[in-house]
Amino acid sequence: MTAHVLTTPYFLTALVALGMAWAFVRADPDSGTSRALSLALAMVGVAIIANNRVFELALEGPLPAWAGSFVLPEIIAFCAVFEWVLRVRRTIPAGELRTLFGDKALRIAQLLIVCYGVAAVYYPDVRMREFFGGINNPLEWSRQVVVLFAAPMGLAMLLWAGSIVLCLNRRPDPAERVRLIAFLLACPIIVASLVVPRSIAPTTTVLGLIVLLMGAMRHAQLHGRRGLFMSRFLSPQVAALVNTEGLRGAMRDTMQDLSVVCCDLRGFTAFASAHTSDQIIALLREYYDAVGAAVVEVEGTIKDYAGDGVLVLVGAPVAVADHADRAVRLARQIRELVGAVLVSRSGTGARLGIGIGVASGPVTVGVVGGESRLEYAAVGQAVNLAARLCARAEPGEILLDPATVARASREYPRLQRANPARAEGVRRARGGTCERAGMNGVLPGVYPV
Repeated sequence: MTAHVLTTPYFLTALVALGMAWAFVRADPDSGTSRALSLALAMVGVAIIANNRVFELALEGPLPAWAGSFVLPEIIAFCAVFEWVLRVRRTIPAGELRTLFGDKALRIAQLLIVCYGVAAVYYPDVRMREFFGGINNPLEWSRQVVVLFAAPMGLAMLLWAGSIVLCLNRRPDPAERVRLIAFLLACPIIVASLVVPRSIAPTTTVLGLIVLLMGAMRHAQLHGRRGLFMSRFLSPQVAALVNTEGLRGAMRDTMQDLSVVCCDLRGFTAFASAHTSDQIIALLREYYDAVGAAVVEVEGTIKDYAGDGVLVLVGAPVAVADHADRAVRLARQIRELVGAVLVSRSGTGARLGIGIGVASGPVTVGVVGGESRLEYAAVGQAVNLAARLCARAEPGEILLDPATVARASREYPRLQRANPARAEGVRRARGGTCERAGMNGVLPGVYPV
């Protein structure tokens, strides 16, 4: 019996579903949507084997009471598919559209499938012999079959399909639209394998899996192209936040204690007036690349590129306790790496340098924007102070605010309060001064790091 089962079309179909589940979860293990989809596919594979085993038992006579429990993988598969759609919906901006109905429809669909499962546990013979492709394969269902099995599953699938249509009404990006349409077509085909004659059930299941796989592959292709392009502009931490928590979770405002590093070039206006546009763009590219390499080392987030200025958050969206230490280290790295770029690019009488400001404190962060554009926003006194310190910094100079000095003193014990310089536009509170820091003793009269 075992050798025969291992060569049946049902087992091979189950193997395909399990393989797809493994591939999806391996491709994106940190994504909640991928985990839900992988669970659904894995349970489809298990359900195929379980239903085939129950059918073999039915051939031998009345089913034992425990045979009803074999419906559990099927129920988990349905609930996981509905959960997948729910999580996808949360990643698509809704604008002014109301989303409560679509979310509730999916929860109701899950409840209906649970009712279907309870009926299958209590009436395994009815489900297997009349509703499932089964032994007799009747052309007409009895009222009992309709009430216990056909109606709950059919209504659940309608609610699921309606929720996907509502998702498409939000005008998602092309990659998400392709995937949703593919699943809208594939899942009914797979579900149909429960009621079609057993001789063609494996074929319908594989056909549905192929449609699903084609949609998923096209989605991955389009999403990969966009991700490759956007990775140059979007922080990996922000992308991971949206990927793991969904857009709704990522857009929640949070107050975080972090450090802000702001830098811009000195002498850039004179350089721009003396060089061609190609040379200016080449300089900016090398400059951004140098800053980006330094930011990656401290796991910071580039908040803004604005001409020759860059604003970096250290400690958001993922909070870190040593954000001030990392910010000081980042400032040093930026000056070292960008300094090398500026030396190679200086010429025609234009002397280039870089000024850097660092400030620490509580900042409100979160994703803001509409359907067409999203941005990671940061609002707080530390952001404004870092920008003002940067504006006051001389070429090759780094200015730290007192909060950064206090937090980073453990890592850099030689930091001392010296040469206080008041930042313009900043109210003077307790110690409301900024600290002027020159690295490695390059500038006289400043304290070394």
